[in-house]
Amino acid sequence: MTDQEIRELICELCRLFYRQGWVSGTGGGISIRDGDRAFIAPSGVQKERLSPEDLFVSDLKGNVLQEPAGNACISACTPLFLAAFELRDAGAVMHSHSANAVMATLRFQERVEIRHLEMIKGIEGHGYDDPLVIPIIENTAHEHDLADSLRDAIQAYPRTQAVLVRRHGIYVWGRDWTAAKRHAECYDYLLGVAGQMQDAGFDPSAPDPGREFAADNAQ
Repeated sequence: MTDQEIRELICELCRLFYRQGWVSGTGGGISIRDGDRAFIAPSGVQKERLSPEDLFVSDLKGNVLQEPAGNACISACTPLFLAAFELRDAGAVMHSHSANAVMATLRFQERVEIRHLEMIKGIEGHGYDDPLVIPIIENTAHEHDLADSLRDAIQAYPRTQAVLVRRHGIYVWGRDWTAAKRHAECYDYLLGVAGQMQDAGFDPSAPDPGREFAADNAQ
């Protein structure tokens, strides 16, 4: 993609996430990597009104290469975006304030574990029979201070494509923007269903008993 196409895509995705309720009130953010550069949505702006000229461009060390006119601030999420680029070779990272994500951090302690739901197959590296584990880190007063905890969680959970932040939201990434978008949507669905399962008296981390019965009978 050209630089302009990347800029327009980020604006389109921010509008989509706004309609999902994930980036309301200027919250949330997104970054798309292009080689050794990162295109980053600014902080403190209405994400649904973002224009291509509003974006920052940095190198992968966080040095700003291009900045918009005016008084815009580069996203406070930038160190966390860069961590996923570095540690996972991600092509895009999305940060949402999804209500499903926030509620999951109140229902669960150190991590969320979900088994035998079809949408798990939407997360790269996972099949229907694989447990999906999402680590939870504690929130801080300033977003950039989350970077070390996020890096630790990424390294401690090598299969995860997301990290939850207590009472805050979720960071989700993928090898490119399409994978990151798919992951964001699948994680949001799965976290919502996990909460509903708990409310209905089911343990979302427990295997499907019908699946185990079928496996036993096949032996």
